[in-house]
Amino acid sequence: MGRILAIDYGTKRTGIAITDEMQIIASGLTTVDTKELLQFLKDYITKEKVEKIVVGLPKQMDNTASESEVYIQKFLVQLAKAIPNIPVDRVDERFTSKMAFQSMIDSGLKKKQRKNKALIDEISATLILQSYLSSNLF
Repeated sequence: MGRILAIDYGTKRTGIAITDEMQIIASGLTTVDTKELLQFLKDYITKEKVEKIVVGLPKQMDNTASESEVYIQKFLVQLAKAIPNIPVDRVDERFTSKMAFQSMIDSGLKKKQRKNKALIDEISATLILQSYLSSNLF
């Protein structure tokens, strides 16, 4: 069984999370500069067996696509060309940034640590992945 990799895509930086080989536990992996994202993914996939990539699907409250979806669609085209053999799924990512910030508060991180936007992106990717795992249990 390969890992599932999740992406919280951003125009500046992108959070990445990964499962264990059994696809049970979602863990934050890192945050990368979005300009380096495709190369990072290609490098990672040569080292680890990745079975699927999950990309956050940003939506408005009325269920319409968020403004950032335009950028994500361009990225998905590039991703399909760069890594054509790994399927991509999408997961609704509404509220993941707020939930990530709240989890930082709940875990006792100090105010200065909570300003680390890269950490918020990584936690958001983990929440996207956990949501995917939970909805695909059966």
